Amino acid sequence: MHYRQLGKSGLLVSELCMGAMSFGGKGYWEKIGALNENSAQHLVDIAFDAGVNFFDTANVYSYGESEQILGKAIKGKRDKIVLATKVRGRMSEEINDVGLSRKHIMQSCENSLKRLNTDYIDLYIVHSFDFTTPLEETLSTLNDLVHQGKVRYLGCSNFFAWQLMKALSISEKHNWEKFVSLQAYYSLVARDVEIELIPLCEDQGLGLTPWSPLAGGFLTGKYPRGAKGPEDARRTKEDQNFLQFDEERAYTILGEVQRIAAERGVSPAQVSLNYLLRKPGVSSVIIGATKPAQLEDNLKTVEWELTKEEVSALDAVSEPPKIYPRWMLEVTRLDRNVPKLRF
Repeated sequence: MHYRQLGKSGLLVSELCMGAMSFGGKGYWEKIGALNENSAQHLVDIAFDAGVNFFDTANVYSYGESEQILGKAIKGKRDKIVLATKVRGRMSEEINDVGLSRKHIMQSCENSLKRLNTDYIDLYIVHSFDFTTPLEETLSTLNDLVHQGKVRYLGCSNFFAWQLMKALSISEKHNWEKFVSLQAYYSLVARDVEIELIPLCEDQGLGLTPWSPLAGGFLTGKYPRGAKGPEDARRTKEDQNFLQFDEERAYTILGEVQRIAAERGVSPAQVSLNYLLRKPGVSSVIIGATKPAQLEDNLKTVEWELTKEEVSALDAVSEPPKIYPRWMLEVTRLDRNVPKLRF
């Protein structure tokens, strides 16, 4: 396993992060299949033994059950692990038990600490933007948690670029702790994050931790064109596919992934994960598995590297549309003899 800095922080995390969204089975997770304590423990042990030191969960995953299961699974390993969890989602019918208010964040942090059976959270992530609560309230509360010793680092997820930059500016103004990472939806079939968010992260020194790097399993190749996938697969079980991408275009991209995989003698999943590890700004790629064989295959990703030619081929087939103002900037950059845009 290789390790990278989480953004410009001093924290070192494994190139692959073990996601625990499948731990537990309440609500939405009951429909798509979930892991009990014994199965989750087995996966955590496999990942840890392979050198994974970064584990990610959220309070809303199975409404706290994922945190409880992960907390038990890392018992005896806590000081060797970078533990991340999140806050934002609704946890009960109580009117204030949602969002990024001071009340909800403080209570949620205490509840997560208890469920995870730990005194501190290494990386506390706001799960998405809260359009109701002022950013100053959210950020000052997060700063307090760091200075209370309950949280070590702060991250965010699912923000627009303007929201993230505004948050960083407010923290800078008040000398509060800043976000050190962005967790974002990123894969070969969904490269929107490259348009504004990755350039922002590079400029401001945030580490990117992609979620759903296999597009809900699509990039494994187990969903043939025009046919349903395996009965126990996530996209087969979901009433409505949660992840958004153009499937027709995605099958073209998958074809190139499968070609490279066949030539290399590796799985399409490894090619897809390896691609993200070659991209600028990526600190760690979050992987999720429900079976040991899936996890063991994913872990082999760090044992090899795509060539520049293979990355270029995947870039070409999956290039996102050049939306404004990118196409305009590509024209005007010639006035200053800038050879290539950084994004």
